[in-house]
Amino acid sequence: MFDLSEVGRFMIIAGLVVVALGIIVTFAGKIPFLGRLPGDIYVKKRAFTFYFPLATCLLLSIIITIILNLFLRR
Repeated sequence: MFDLSEVGRFMIIAGLVVVALGIIVTFAGKIPFLGRLPGDIYVKKRAFTFYFPLATCLLLSIIITIILNLFLRR
């Protein structure tokens, strides 16, 4: 079949990721640079606002990739 210790390890890591995301969402407004980096797309017209945090998404992706590589490396 399959090894239950691997499933348990995955559940622990998934739980830690969910907790980390919860903390980020809770304090996202208090982090001064998050969402206002150069490269974030912001277009405001009369009755239309479009915002896409491209640079912020790339930065968070790089940070999360580094963290996961450190913890999941065998």
